[in-house]
Amino acid sequence: MKKVAVYPGTFDPITFGHIDVIKKALKLFDKVIIAASDGTNKNYFFNSVERIEIIKKALFFDLKFDKKKIEIISFTSLTTDLCKKYKSNIILRGLRAVSDFEY
Repeated sequence: MKKVAVYPGTFDPITFGHIDVIKKALKLFDKVIIAASDGTNKNYFFNSVERIEIIKKALFFDLKFDKKKIEIISFTSLTTDLCKKYKSNIILRGLRAVSDFEY
C-alpha cells in the first residue's frame, strides 16, 4: 500500500521552509499531495491559479523534483475530507515557532 501524505497550506507564496518540508517528505512517503488552500476567509497575495503555477515552477522546473511523487492541487474543503479523498492518514505541517506548536 502506498504511503500518501497531504501537505495543506496557503503557500502564498511557497518558501524555502515549505520546500524543506517537501524534500524531507519525499524521502519518507510514496506520494506527497501539496494542497494550496483556496478558502475565502483570507486575503491572498496571489490567487490560487498563480500559487499553483509558482509551486509547479519552483518544484518541477527549478528544483527538478519527481512529478510522479508530487501532486499539486487547490482545495476549499476541510483538510480531513481531503485526506479521505486521497486515502491518507498523514498530514504534514511545518513549525516555525512555539506558538505554531501550541496552535
